[in-house]
Amino acid sequence: MKLSRAVVSAACAAMLLLAGGAVLAQGKASADDAKAMLQRAVAAVKANQAQALAAFSRGGAGFRDRDLYVFCARTDGRVDAHIDPTQIGRNIKDLYDVDGVAFGQEMMAIAADGEIKAVSYMWPEPDSHTPVAKVSFVTRVADQMCGVGYYK
Repeated sequence: MKLSRAVVSAACAAMLLLAGGAVLAQGKASADDAKAMLQRAVAAVKANQAQALAAFSRGGAGFRDRDLYVFCARTDGRVDAHIDPTQIGRNIKDLYDVDGVAFGQEMMAIAADGEIKAVSYMWPEPDSHTPVAKVSFVTRVADQMCGVGYYK
């Protein structure tokens, strides 16, 4: 009887450690995760742009994962999709990070149809006000520049 309690206790402890590790591992997404989400976003925009932009803004249809989300702006820079509703309608070309990097202008300038390019800058994580290092992958699809970024 004592042996089986010891085995059960050890098994429970192992499960808790594994579960805790999985929770920690899920905290931040990777560059590969961001690129994969951007590829799914491109397919969604091509299938139904209006529906895709709405899904991006609400984080639906798998377009919100940990600290990843999709953002899109028209060719004139006006933001059409973002997880933060205060960014909708803002001109992405007017965005600078705390170091003065005009990352919005850079995103709009380098985004090209069929190509994924990276832009590095400082930006707060969701539900935070403290800027941290971020890399966003951007591309052009239809009349939108869309991107997904991961936090380092």
